[in-house]
Amino acid sequence: MASTKKTQVQQLLAVAAAACEDKKAEDIRILALDPSESGLTDYFLICTGLSDRQNVAITDEIEIRLKRDFGTYPNSVEGRRQGEWILMDYVDFIVHVFSAEKRAFYGLERLRKSATVLSIDDLNVAIKTAIAAGRTRQSAKASTTDKKTLPKKKAVSPAPKKVSAKKTAAAKRAPAKVAPKKKALAKPAKKTAKSTKR
Repeated sequence: MASTKKTQVQQLLAVAAAACEDKKAEDIRILALDPSESGLTDYFLICTGLSDRQNVAITDEIEIRLKRDFGTYPNSVEGRRQGEWILMDYVDFIVHVFSAEKRAFYGLERLRKSATVLSIDDLNVAIKTAIAAGRTRQSAKASTTDKKTLPKKKAVSPAPKKVSAKKTAAAKRAPAKVAPKKKALAKPAKKTAKSTKR
């Protein structure tokens, strides 16, 4: 399950990076954070825009694509009004869109020295290999279930006919009918000696 979740996060990240490229963002970097140092998130996506308006356009494009393709919305977006540093929190990854001056000033890459820098190509290769591995696992499971013989089903007797609710309710309310007792047939009387002597 963890590998499928990681693959989904990487797919979201790849789409967000592609949106940055389409809006002409510069110096796009993906940092895979060290889990021992960062309990917040798994990845940072960092890029630079040439103006505040471009930064807003980049974040708008990321938000639109992730909403359209995956139905995913950011938990929070900060700094959109100023546009110098816009932060989009998608829980498993955080997008940072900087102006050149703010990126140089804050230096997130310097602060996260233990993080592994991934290129977009590396990310796409990781996604393809994870998907291929998942497909081979599914095909292996399918072949093992085909080989197993399923137990034979027992013959099932037909289900009793259903009685409508009205009939059952009426039967509960009505007194039970008692079947009349059959009268015993009278036995022919034995002929006695007196009756035969006439």
